Amino acid sequence: MIEIEKLKEKVLRGESLSKDEALSFCELKTDQQEELWKAAEEITGKYCPKEFDSCSIINARSGKCPENCKWCAQSAHFKTKIETYPLIDREECMHVADYNRKQGIKRFSLVTSGRKMTGKDLDMACSYFEELKEKGGMHLCASMGLLGEEELRKLYDAGVTRYHCNLEAAPSYFSELCSTHTVEDKIQTILKAKEIGFEVCSGGIIGMGESRRQRIELALELLRVEPQSIPINLLCPIPGTPLENMAPIEDSEVLNTISFFRFIHPKTIIRFAGGRARLSREVQKRCFMIAVNGGIVGDLLTTIGSKVADDSKLIRESGYEF
Repeated sequence: MIEIEKLKEKVLRGESLSKDEALSFCELKTDQQEELWKAAEEITGKYCPKEFDSCSIINARSGKCPENCKWCAQSAHFKTKIETYPLIDREECMHVADYNRKQGIKRFSLVTSGRKMTGKDLDMACSYFEELKEKGGMHLCASMGLLGEEELRKLYDAGVTRYHCNLEAAPSYFSELCSTHTVEDKIQTILKAKEIGFEVCSGGIIGMGESRRQRIELALELLRVEPQSIPINLLCPIPGTPLENMAPIEDSEVLNTISFFRFIHPKTIIRFAGGRARLSREVQKRCFMIAVNGGIVGDLLTTIGSKVADDSKLIRESGYEF
């Protein structure tokens, strides 16, 4: 049996779990789940502020991506029915940003398809960020692929303070899902971003056929980059992608996974991203109480998000300030 109480007390003393201790969660039994969830909630209560870290994103360039990530609707390798378009114009970007600013959203991010943003598109996006910085009211984030130092520096100089690049899956499983780049490619981009001065947002997707051990492996791999924010997505099977028929991960395993992440990253924002709409209101609320203290609100990328007002009510009911 896993000694959950012992592991919890170690984390509450400010000590980190060893790799073996973290991997011991692989042996979690059904009758231990409630104890695990309550322990993670206690860790969250000690280390995490009561202010919910909200963010919103805009799908600023969509589709025609050369990468072959099996989960993604935007890959040009698969026949999906998403809308494809080049970089959005300035007016649309400012309109969406103004809406989110008025809703009290803390962070705003431009997310673009493709291996990375370069050239005139990157320069135009940087001009958007410069205008958004001048208007103020929100922290600025970007998710623009596997950028090099020069591209990252342009974003930083334009006012972006946080860079997002998900590892997506454990290194031992990632190659089953994508062959056009690696987890190590992602880590190198993140480390370059950190050297420049960015905060980092990096997490992954669960429910893509990985094992529980590989979900814990992902949490451990993220220790290499020490992100300020870890987004956790639940797979949304997209028709036309290789994962379109993947069975959904069970609610209890979602609760287990966010608990594992909280034990391994006690002070980090754990952020609900895509896929949570399939969870019931009560399960979402339990997630917030256990470990999730940040989230993307409003519309997402290629799947439907949620209304800001609905999220705000649920978040406050879970004990957070929004």
